[in-house]
Amino acid sequence: MTLYTAGKTYREINEGDSAVHSKTISEADVYSFAGITGDFNPLHVDTVFAEQMGLAGRIAHAGIAPAMVAQVIGMKLPGVGSMVTNMTVSHHAPLYIGDTIYAQVKVSEKLPNRHVRLAITIVNQNKVLICSGEVEVVPPKASFKKRVAAIELQELVSE
Repeated sequence: MTLYTAGKTYREINEGDSAVHSKTISEADVYSFAGITGDFNPLHVDTVFAEQMGLAGRIAHAGIAPAMVAQVIGMKLPGVGSMVTNMTVSHHAPLYIGDTIYAQVKVSEKLPNRHVRLAITIVNQNKVLICSGEVEVVPPKASFKKRVAAIELQELVSE
């Protein structure tokens, strides 16, 4: 069984709180994202084409790096039960297959509507800024704990 504990509520969150998630971007990640979105742009799937366009190799889709922020928000800060209401992202450098990215969120403001504004910073293994921006999140309203068996999770995913 897996224990899910709710993330921090609005009252438990403090300005300056932060969390990070790291992931190495794989070939499978790029093809999975291409399959989900239908974006098979040769910049992502054809090395020769990408190099002819002046890149060092194939690049990951622009949406992959900001999507890693979802892991931080949904599982760490604020955590389970959080919902994103708005996100703005600027891209600064390409993300290459094989890069390890570090997606960090930091609480920049607690808003009067019980939402929280988080600053987003995503860098690669060389500390090159890949993306920056901000996201507005509704933290969970109350704490909870729920045990979910693996079989239950499979049933939830299948529905």
